[in-house]
Amino acid sequence: MIARIALAATLTATTFATSTTVHAQSTPSAKRIYKELSAPARSNPGPRVGLRELKRNRNLRKRLPSINIQSINFEFGSARISRAERWKVQNIADALLRFRRGRNERFLIEGHTDAVGTRYNNQILSEARAKSLKSALVSWFGVPRRMLITAGYGEDLLAVRTQAPEWRNRRVTLRRATGYLR
Repeated sequence: MIARIALAATLTATTFATSTTVHAQSTPSAKRIYKELSAPARSNPGPRVGLRELKRNRNLRKRLPSINIQSINFEFGSARISRAERWKVQNIADALLRFRRGRNERFLIEGHTDAVGTRYNNQILSEARAKSLKSALVSWFGVPRRMLITAGYGEDLLAVRTQAPEWRNRRVTLRRATGYLR
């Protein structure tokens, strides 16, 4: 009996993927998201840059306080966020709304894909994932649209280097861009 309970707990805690449903790691709390995004930049921001440069300059983006959100279960080839995922989006919204006091707060939502399919289709899908999260944050929870910027990076920044379907690559990354943008 104890062995069955331990096995069930292990299977529940283990991350795994099937062809239609993805089960990911635990969802970070609003407190953890806020803490990660409140961290100081990894280096002096230097002169402020335009939005286009921020989106293109990987080294600059790496300096920004950030958090990967792998727990939003994007199904293979999809940018849709289901109603069942709403509470996960709420954690993000609750964290971002704590920043609303500052009128100039800006956050970059990066969309990512796995490497299955064409580079072009993965780029389009990653952009759609970022926009899908932005739309959910704005429409479901009232996060001000002006706070959110989106960009897609397709299969360029794989979390797990593989050409096979990999749920850990189907993710979004949040970066706090406040103080970096003109």
